[in-house]
Amino acid sequence: RSLSDLFPDSAQVRELGLDQVDDEVIWRHSQREHFIIVTLDADFADIASLRGSPPKIIWLRCGNQPTAAVERILRDNISVIQAFVEAEDPVCLELY
Repeated sequence: RSLSDLFPDSAQVRELGLDQVDDEVIWRHSQREHFIIVTLDADFADIASLRGSPPKIIWLRCGNQPTAAVERILRDNISVIQAFVEAEDPVCLELY
């Protein structure tokens, strides 16, 4: 919710009832619903490097941080994120 001004159609896996499923289910759901996966987990970046997109992956390389810190990273990089979303080629964006 705190990022709804920038990403109004975003949702957490918990909100979608996907917090207890394996990565493959999240991957397929994200493809079907045209989501971009934002994750701290290298697994999705690995899958994307093998399969390509969709979905695209935003890999947060900051380690476990408070929600406010993650929000700040996303807000500070909004122009980079928008360019990534609009570009055809890149599959994974790493943010630190």
